[in-house]
Amino acid sequence: MPETTSAPTATDTRFAPVVDRLASEFSGVHHESTVTRCVDAARHGAEEVTGRATPDLVERIARQHLQVLALAFAERA
Repeated sequence: MPETTSAPTATDTRFAPVVDRLASEFSGVHHESTVTRCVDAARHGAEEVTGRATPDLVERIARQHLQVLALAFAERA
């Protein structure tokens, strides 16, 4: 049976500072688990489009996603 490896997640050391910064920036707006999922999604998207995912790029993409989510939730209220 072939060995399976898991892809890095936002909890990896490369992306932990990104999660920490964004969780702090969006505290009171989004739960940390939402931030982590956005960072994971941003990493996957960056890898799909560019073939790599640097922490800076992932942070910019995830921040934009979190801002859009915040706006959507604000409009629903």
